[in-house]
Amino acid sequence: MNFRLIAPEVFLFLWALFVLFVDLKNRDKHPKQTGMLALVGLFVALYLNLTTPDGTFFGRTFLSDTYARAFKLIFLTTAILTVFGSVDFAIKRLEHRGEFYGLLLFCTVGMMFLASAGELISMYVALELSTISLYILATYMKKDLKSTEAGLKYLILGATSSGILLYGLSLIYGLTGTTVMSEIGIRLFMGPGTKPAAFFAIVMFVAGFGFKLAAAPFHMWAPDVYEGAPTPVTAFLSVASKAAGLVALVRLFFESLLIAKSEWVVIIEVVAILAMVVGNVVALLQKNIKRMLAYSSIAQVGYILVALSAGIDLSVGSMMIFLLAYMFANIGAFIVVIAFSNATNSDQIEDYGGLMRKSPAVAVVMSIFMLSLVGIPPTGGFLGKYWVLGAAVKEGLYGIVIIALLTSVISLFYYMNVVRVMVFLKPKDNSSMVVPWMIKIGLAVSVIMVLVIGILPNTFYKWGLLASTIFRF
Repeated sequence: MNFRLIAPEVFLFLWALFVLFVDLKNRDKHPKQTGMLALVGLFVALYLNLTTPDGTFFGRTFLSDTYARAFKLIFLTTAILTVFGSVDFAIKRLEHRGEFYGLLLFCTVGMMFLASAGELISMYVALELSTISLYILATYMKKDLKSTEAGLKYLILGATSSGILLYGLSLIYGLTGTTVMSEIGIRLFMGPGTKPAAFFAIVMFVAGFGFKLAAAPFHMWAPDVYEGAPTPVTAFLSVASKAAGLVALVRLFFESLLIAKSEWVVIIEVVAILAMVVGNVVALLQKNIKRMLAYSSIAQVGYILVALSAGIDLSVGSMMIFLLAYMFANIGAFIVVIAFSNATNSDQIEDYGGLMRKSPAVAVVMSIFMLSLVGIPPTGGFLGKYWVLGAAVKEGLYGIVIIALLTSVISLFYYMNVVRVMVFLKPKDNSSMVVPWMIKIGLAVSVIMVLVIGILPNTFYKWGLLASTIFRF
């Protein structure tokens, strides 16, 4: 066995334990030390991931391939940007910072194992490792009623969705007699009368993963959790949780259940339409920026599902490009929210009035993130949405493409409303907003990558296609 294949996960797990130990000894002496240690571990894990070879471990239980490493890159980058945005927030508002960063690293480890899961049991265990950490992180501000409410709702609904997903997995095992994903498709329809049970299992999968993705109609937890959780947790949750659901869903559907594509593409189409319509329409009514971004993320999942509903080779590659662009734009927007909340203790959109006068650099960066989330060139969001809709057009799904375009027009109103407030409304006070240097780094990396992805489309298109080469259509 080649232990080099699991080096990133093992290292990051051990580093999380090290972070907990160091914080226990030096909690009050160096308040920023814990966050900096977490960053060091994440950067080392990122390097190990980039240098990990292809191969399998424990039979087909653990897979190291281009698809898994691409998603691990997304998970680690999301965690790195979250830590950059969270250090000053944690010092001011969070107790037990070592446990906070330790849970963040444990959650990332679970997601990395999920990306490499080659069979159903390891997939479920990895998914629960990441999700249980998120339950605790969502309610981390235990003296805040909104935070405790968010964590409780997330826990109850998350446990329900996990049970539904596990029931679907058990059905597939009963139909095929195997938990290895590469063997499920071969055995799925070998016995008589298996189609109804397989279809029911697919419905269970869509419901279970739909919760992890916060896709309508499984989105009921997202607005309250996004609003109540600590803002760095919301930032991490908005990208990493969706990527975790997608990495497992795509590997299961496009590898194990590709033979049943005619059964699941219709369900994915319906969920995509609901997510785009519900997310964009309800986002128009929000006055809290965290709730607005919550409904926005529901709509963004809908666009990803548009590509997956095509069920072709371009679907996976376009999803990867979209997810990468979305990661930098959404994390960047939440880092701005963290900086503004630190300065004003407010998350109301109207309180962003006059930000262009008080802190023009932050306002310009936030405007770029909003443009990317809409899908306006030359930002990365435009490239992602172009390829996502291109996959649907290639398969002739013109109806769902039209709905995606119309709902994108709706999204223009609430994203640009944030820009309107920052530029045209008068500030309530003239004091300038102080932005800590670590937040500046997070914002700089995010905005540069949003623009680079849009300006150099071929590089990222090739990256997306490389990540999807493991699937055979």
